[in-house]
Amino acid sequence: MNKALKNKVAVITGGNSGIGLAAAKELVAQEATVLITGRRKEAIEKAAAETGTIPFVADQASLEDIEKLKEELQVRFGKIDILFINAGITGGFASIADASVENFDLVMNINFRGAYFTLSKLIPLLNEGASVVILSSIVASTHSPNSSVYQASKAALNSIAKTAAAELAHKNIRVNIISPGPHTTEVMKKAGLDVATLEQINAQLVNKIPLKKMGDPADIAKLVAYLSGPEAVFITGSEMVVDGGMTL
Repeated sequence: MNKALKNKVAVITGGNSGIGLAAAKELVAQEATVLITGRRKEAIEKAAAETGTIPFVADQASLEDIEKLKEELQVRFGKIDILFINAGITGGFASIADASVENFDLVMNINFRGAYFTLSKLIPLLNEGASVVILSSIVASTHSPNSSVYQASKAALNSIAKTAAAELAHKNIRVNIISPGPHTTEVMKKAGLDVATLEQINAQLVNKIPLKKMGDPADIAKLVAYLSGPEAVFITGSEMVVDGGMTL
């Protein structure tokens, strides 16, 4: 087993399901100490017990919770080596003409504002040589109808990640982006879609992917580990697209 991350301290937002959960398992397997956050106490404690991680209840949309997370990390660890900003939602789907302020604020507060201030507040805790990985999406560079808010939130993330890479380079802190295509996670189910609709959407997506399959969250987890390890010390400000060729 690869032990490249032995003795490293890692923080994963949204670590109780999907890609965040897979990343927690992988980083622990590589012997990092991992703290995961999530909004629901029961879910985050269950995930922590499953993965051997430390649970912390926090909503990425809440600036107060971000401050509490910073305080917890300062007391528990002092400094951290890996920050995986993963938490996010798709929100509702509507045309620009029919967009609601409520959905706009919901998506932006979690995906952009929350991610931005998670990074901002935790920068002082990052060790020299630390790795920041931000989960974006291929939607940041696509323009599908009825998904403008979600797409814009991810495009904004890509922009700040590159700026952060430039700002933090003098501390040897690397900031990179992972932009997945369709993966087998719970994100669409959380959007409120029924099973039949989900199956139809998945079939349509697979048909558009040259490799003719959905991605596996475990593969994203391995990429998070790679970007946080010694093999990636010269990689910063980069976007890794993992979509089975969908955006070719």
